Amino acid sequence: MPLPAYRGRFAPSPTGPLHAGSLLAALGSWLLARQAGGEWLLRIEDVDPPREIAGAADGQRAALATFGLHHDGPVIHQSKRGGIYQEALDRLLAKGLAFECHCSRSDLVASGGIHRHCVAAARRPDPAIRLRVPDECEIGFDDLVHGRVVQRVDVDAGDFVLRRADGPWAYQLAVVVDDAAQGITEVVRGADLLDSTPRQILLQRALDLPTPGYAHLPLLLDTDGRKLSKSCAAMPVDPDDPIPALHACWLALGQGALPATIDSTERFLAAAIEAFRIDRVPRDALPASAAAHNTDATSRR
Repeated sequence: MPLPAYRGRFAPSPTGPLHAGSLLAALGSWLLARQAGGEWLLRIEDVDPPREIAGAADGQRAALATFGLHHDGPVIHQSKRGGIYQEALDRLLAKGLAFECHCSRSDLVASGGIHRHCVAAARRPDPAIRLRVPDECEIGFDDLVHGRVVQRVDVDAGDFVLRRADGPWAYQLAVVVDDAAQGITEVVRGADLLDSTPRQILLQRALDLPTPGYAHLPLLLDTDGRKLSKSCAAMPVDPDDPIPALHACWLALGQGALPATIDSTERFLAAAIEAFRIDRVPRDALPASAAAHNTDATSRR
């Protein structure tokens, strides 16, 4: 069967309950997929066991369903896909595009954590694997929210990790392999991953994989300016009363207010699909309190 023209996804890490920041990202990606008549997949990014909280993935799935954000197809768990990641890594190693690195974080302090050549004093029994980033490597792409984004990957990221020294797969490799395997055409996610995108595009090219479109949505910040998911202020959204949280995320996405008389998730989401405009989404991160107020398109900058 041919894949639909549009395939989006939501890929939370199971590190806690669904909060307002993750609901905003889920809503934005779901709306773009449904507006395009496409599919919306759910992937659990559980490749970092020390950070995982037991039961969090099931709780996130249940919350999404309560908010009416139903996914298509089976749920993918990255923790079960190690063999697929290893195949991709082996291809890069065979082509000389990846290499073993014995440097520790302390070895790279002098270079600001940027790896351009190995400076380790001794070999490690558990080296990391890095992608070899060429000199003067400039990657650019067009983001639906942020416009043209250009990054010197060798300067800003350096040779980045594909498999960590302590064993887990790095996010960059796992997300690139999975987006291609699932036929994702549009990646819609939080703006904290905007500067990761050039690395992922470089890795896609190294693996001869297609590059999807991208849209990076604004983050919600706590009163100290930290990303909400990293903050103790990231209280879970209330699935027993979904309409207020949906309205708040809708407004934080810069959209015009929907009728206050909407009293069900089905009616809210149907109206939102019709009214959503990606060109109104603000670029700047927002205080969590701003989710209660409309954001005019003129604030985009």
